[in-house]
Amino acid sequence: MNRLLLAAYPEPYRSRQGEELLACLAEAYPGRSRPPAREVAALVRAGVQARARAVVDDTARPWWLDGIHLAALALAALALVPYLQDVWHWALHINPGQHAITFRFSGWYPWAEGPTRIRLLPYGLLPLGCLIALLRGRPWIALPAAAAMIWAGATSHGRTVFGDEGMAGLSYYGLGAPITARDLVLSGALFAACAVLAACRPSRLRRRSYRWLAPVALAMFVAGSLHIISVSPAFQRGLFVLEVAALLAAWVATAATGDYRWLIPVAAVAIVRMQAIVVQPNGFMRSFPDLVVLILLIAPLPVLAIAAQRQQSRALLE
Repeated sequence: MNRLLLAAYPEPYRSRQGEELLACLAEAYPGRSRPPAREVAALVRAGVQARARAVVDDTARPWWLDGIHLAALALAALALVPYLQDVWHWALHINPGQHAITFRFSGWYPWAEGPTRIRLLPYGLLPLGCLIALLRGRPWIALPAAAAMIWAGATSHGRTVFGDEGMAGLSYYGLGAPITARDLVLSGALFAACAVLAACRPSRLRRRSYRWLAPVALAMFVAGSLHIISVSPAFQRGLFVLEVAALLAAWVATAATGDYRWLIPVAAVAIVRMQAIVVQPNGFMRSFPDLVVLILLIAPLPVLAIAAQRQQSRALLE
C-alpha cells in the first residue's frame, strides 16, 4: 500500500525521494501495511500538489492549451462511461444476453440488419478511440472519431453501424438528466476541442503514458463482469465518487499553483451536463431535484477561480 501511494507523486520525485518516504512511513507506522486514513489523504494531496507544480513548471505549452487538452480528455471519458459494459463484451466476444441494455446486439457474431448482415460495433468504441488518441497527444486521430460520434447521433445511418445507441442510446451521467448519443452538445464540444488541438503543433501537446488506461480497463472489467449498466445504483454511486475525487484533485491543484488550466475541463463538463438538465427537464432519471444538481455543477467554477486568484495574490505578496 505504501508503494501504491507513491504513484500519486511525479516520477522525478519518486526517483529522488521515494525510498526515503517509504522508510519514513515504515518507521512511523511499524508493522502496518498502510498508514492511517488521515495520513493517506495527506500523502495523496501532497502528491497531487507535486504533480500540479510539475505541470505548471513545464513551459513547453501555454496553460490554456493544456486546459483544452484536459477538457477533451474529460469529455471523451464522459462519453465512454455509459458504454463500458458494451465495449468489454464486444472485445471479448461475450454475448451478454438479457444484460445487453444499451447495446442490444453486443457480442461478436453476424447480426441481421437487413440483407447485408453486417457486424455492428458498440458506440463506445468512438469515445474510447478519442480517449486513447488524446492520451498519446494525437488529436488528428481523435478528430475523425469525434466527427463519427456526431454523425452517429445526427443521422439515421448510425444505426446500421453502431446499433440502437446511434439513434438514442441509454447514456446517463451521474446526477441530472440523461444524455443520449442524439444529444450533440457532448460530441460537438469534443469535436471542437479536438479541432483546436489538431491545429496546434504536435510537439506542444502533452503525451501521457498508456498506463493511464489502466483505470479505464479496470472499469470495463468491473462493468462487464458484473453487468453493471449506467442506470444501476452501483454505477451511479461509483461515478459520483469519481466525480467528487476529480473535483477535489482539481481544487488541490488550483489552490497549490494558482493556475487556471484545471478550470477549463471542470467548466466543459459542467456546461455539457447543465445543458442536458435544461433541455430535458422531464428526464426519466432523478437523483436530486434539478435546481440542486445545477447548483452542484456550477459551484465548483467560482471555487476554483477564487482558489487560483488567492494563490496568485499570495505569490505576489511573497
